[in-house]
Amino acid sequence: MQKENLVSGMRSTGKLHLGHYMGVITNWVKLQEDYNCFYFVADWHALTTKFDKTETLKQDKLDVVLDWLACGINPEKSTIYFQSKVLQIAELHILLSMITPNNWAERDPTLKDMVKILKNKDGDNSENLPQMSYGLLGYPILMSADIMAMNGAIVPVGTDQLAHLEITRDIARRFNNIYNVELFNEPKPKLTEIPLLCGVDGQKMGKSFHNDIKISDTEEETSKKLMQCITDRSRARKDDLGHPEQCEVAFKYYEVFADKETVTQVDCECRQGKRGCADCKRQLGRIINEKFAPIRTKRMELAKDIDKVFDIINEGNKKAASEAEKIMKKVRDAVNI
Repeated sequence: MQKENLVSGMRSTGKLHLGHYMGVITNWVKLQEDYNCFYFVADWHALTTKFDKTETLKQDKLDVVLDWLACGINPEKSTIYFQSKVLQIAELHILLSMITPNNWAERDPTLKDMVKILKNKDGDNSENLPQMSYGLLGYPILMSADIMAMNGAIVPVGTDQLAHLEITRDIARRFNNIYNVELFNEPKPKLTEIPLLCGVDGQKMGKSFHNDIKISDTEEETSKKLMQCITDRSRARKDDLGHPEQCEVAFKYYEVFADKETVTQVDCECRQGKRGCADCKRQLGRIINEKFAPIRTKRMELAKDIDKVFDIINEGNKKAASEAEKIMKKVRDAVNI
């Protein structure tokens, strides 16, 4: 039985953090066993908000792939590629933009999120919308082209992303209806439980917030960042009775990265005032460093053989372009172009 095509991607943000690992990468690793997976680095998408800051773009793209490979994305099972190296995606984006009503794009939640990013970037706290570029307005259609260029049947999403996938389904259906073909799949969501791993300050983890722990951080960097974690604000002294449910960051990390026995022990000792927050965070550092040691070692080995990494990317680019070209030949025939 032929595996269905699954498509997913990440913006080229550079080195990935533990939130990416828990929320996306671990799921991708599992999915590649059951689907024909296409995982792409979305470097065109990165330009929608950072068109004027491209100095590190090439390295950022490479860092994303290094993290993927180190974490278990297998190029023998999945196709890894750069979005910008599959020109058929851009061609399809143009054709889809011709048939997509403007208001479909404007109401897409993904676009609204991008607008918020721009407003924050400009320090604008007003209710006014910033001046949108043509590319930003077309962001949802380009995301649809990413999926449809591989004729993706499955897209892994969280519940908050369902609305965006719906626009892709609408566009695919509209294309099929207009040109009287049964070409595009209406991609189905593969719902995933995406655990929200907060940053060390208790807020959303993100590179731009300077509150993240990167997959590739050293043991020293990881331990230092974890010592900044917010814990139970009600505790003033080491022997004060603790409240793990009120621990804003550290105990949440224990629940994600530690085994059940350790979590139970930490909970009990905290409540009895037998464990100080500093000791708790030091142990947490050891647990996380132990878990990511093999991944970090593999990443360093990959970084020493960059030519091999680029061979993987180039092969993935060719494979993705070949897959997209099969679709585009049918699209051109349908459009009579």
